[in-house]
Amino acid sequence: MREQVDRVLETATGVDEVMRYSLLGEGKRLRPTLVFAAHEALDGASPAGVAEIAAAVEVVHAYSLVHDDLPCMDDDDLRRGRATAHRAFDVPRATRAGYEMVALAARVLARGLDALQLPAARRREISLELFRAAGAGGMIGGQALDLEAEAKALPIGALEEVHRRKTGALIAASCVIGGLSADGTAGRIEALRAYGEAIGLAFQIADDVLDATATSDQLGKTAGKDAAHAKATFVTLLGVGAARAEAERLAAKAVDHLRDAGLVSPILVELAHYIVTRPN
Repeated sequence: MREQVDRVLETATGVDEVMRYSLLGEGKRLRPTLVFAAHEALDGASPAGVAEIAAAVEVVHAYSLVHDDLPCMDDDDLRRGRATAHRAFDVPRATRAGYEMVALAARVLARGLDALQLPAARRREISLELFRAAGAGGMIGGQALDLEAEAKALPIGALEEVHRRKTGALIAASCVIGGLSADGTAGRIEALRAYGEAIGLAFQIADDVLDATATSDQLGKTAGKDAAHAKATFVTLLGVGAARAEAERLAAKAVDHLRDAGLVSPILVELAHYIVTRPN
């Protein structure tokens, strides 16, 4: 799976050195994996096209990391075990690369949709799912809320809203897009969405725990930056132990959504477990 996605990214046209640096660094490739796994869970045949759709999701994720790390956002120096894009190059080039990656995601997605030969209505659903998750109701809106909340005390419900958008929206969209690419029924698609929403929040809670307990070398990014920015996190609100327990509860809830819909997917079950036990 990773090799298929990386091959799409390596051969994409219109990719400069900053974009290539940002796209092809070490990373978990969680979101593309969810696209493939959800497609297979709905009995998709994994024809040509799924790799392109999964790669488009990864491009959107990578763009968000480039812009998140900028000095005007989280001002970070380390990402995926090496210098962030604006440190390796410069702020203007990194900023421009992030914007250009949005257009790249659209081009890669279009290639995948053409290869899958889905009905026009289903193509629209997939496109809207991806770019709504990236927009004001998803990642961009979540980032804005996150910046606004620095040095403020947030109740747990408000913190969940930040991260359902900033982190969870694209993770949930990855599951939905995989299901839509297999031409799944509405009920099964909604089960995948519920699974994705639960693991998306679990992912962020696990991230908060790692930020508070791991080193920068272990994480491949700067540890302790939440405390440095005086951010409300699930650890500051719940404590490490209770935060871990909540992440595990959400992962179990995600798996229950699959079982309730009769979806059998050992990979999705394993991914739910991995999200709350990963070391970085």
